[in-house]
Amino acid sequence: MIEDTETIDEFLARHSADVEEAVRKAAAAEIMPRFRQLAAHEVDQKAGPHDLVTDADRNAELFLTEALGALLPGSVVVGEEAVHADPATYEAIQGDTPVWIVDPVDGTRQFVHGDDGFCTLVALVRRGVLLASWTYAPARDQLATAVRGGGAFLDGERLFAGPPEPGRALTVATSHPLYTTDEQKRALLPLWTDGIAPRPCGSAGLEYLAVARGEVDATAFSWEAAWDHAAGLLLVEEAGGAHLTLTGEPFRVTGGNSLPFTAARDAATARRVTDLLSAGEPLREAS
Repeated sequence: MIEDTETIDEFLARHSADVEEAVRKAAAAEIMPRFRQLAAHEVDQKAGPHDLVTDADRNAELFLTEALGALLPGSVVVGEEAVHADPATYEAIQGDTPVWIVDPVDGTRQFVHGDDGFCTLVALVRRGVLLASWTYAPARDQLATAVRGGGAFLDGERLFAGPPEPGRALTVATSHPLYTTDEQKRALLPLWTDGIAPRPCGSAGLEYLAVARGEVDATAFSWEAAWDHAAGLLLVEEAGGAHLTLTGEPFRVTGGNSLPFTAARDAATARRVTDLLSAGEPLREAS
């Protein structure tokens, strides 16, 4: 059983490559054989016609739950599909135990439609602190990693987000309208203004990667499910970016955030986006 952060740091130094291998194996065994090969019985709806789950999601999460738990005895896994089946399992994020936060297929809609813009997200968290993350886009063979204090990397190359180009409209990836309520749409409405170029997001994990690479200036999201955000937020942080909620505080994976929130290439851009969002209708969403 891990007892302190220093020991977790030692674990990461020894086993980050093992986590990467587990993520790659999960994708190779359960996701990629079904990519563009899904049968109708392998796709189900959860909350509605745009909230999809597939056998790839379920099986990849089971694979990672077993593999990650074996790598770090005493840890727990909080996965999107397990929480859907039993919402009480989400509460583990609040505790002292090391937690793996897993989204087995982030961008299930894209996956179902044969688009390569999906990824597997894994983050290691303890007491609400993001410690490490893995963002793997198997159809693109891209792996981004981050360790708190150790930088962000894409396929071994260091990532630096850098500030946006002065005078250019900010590209902001926002919560997709298919997944947002009318209230959430109103909260994001202030971004439709001069100097901002909002567009619907795809896979949240890949949008965070785009911010970390300096290809997208910011995100603006209206929900706080930790599996969508944990891995990408650390990636952006370690690439030199920042994330803020409407209260001016960083996003907390433990929940209770003032929404919408942003992650951006630098602190100034994050403040600019939240200043705009503060003119809208604030949201408060329980995880």
